[in-house]
Amino acid sequence: MEPVGHQSALSASRGGSALSEILLRHAETDREVAACFPVMALLRPHLRTAEELVTRVARQRAAGYRVLAAWRDDLPLALAGYRIEENLIHGRFLYVDDLVTEESERGSGIGARLLAAVATEGRREGCTRLVLDTALDNVLAHRFYYRQGLLARALRFSRAIGAA
Repeated sequence: MEPVGHQSALSASRGGSALSEILLRHAETDREVAACFPVMALLRPHLRTAEELVTRVARQRAAGYRVLAAWRDDLPLALAGYRIEENLIHGRFLYVDDLVTEESERGSGIGARLLAAVATEGRREGCTRLVLDTALDNVLAHRFYYRQGLLARALRFSRAIGAA
């Protein structure tokens, strides 16, 4: 597995043509997080600007949130936002908040590599489970998650309780 704390190369090919080298590395600086905005906005269209993403990621870092991105030529193609958590259901686990790939790169294996890399990070941190939520109508994502060995184990219920 790829070391998450360091840059790692992913050589990918699709349709017989080689792609440029892809590096998996964390978005650590505000500039790197801002560069992730176009990809994150595909999954989280309610985020209006790169500055809003930077501000929200900075707040979430207090809870251990990190963004691992697949970079080509300093541009992110896919990303996984995740954190280590603990609760009475799972014990210590890795929670994937966000997983998204540029539409033109879907099917290239980048999403699977990101999931594998964050799972490796979770094992390194003593986690016994990887958990993520997805919308019930996101059927294409469900197919991908099943192929990655994830199983639907619960439904999450929610409701608004006041101001955002």
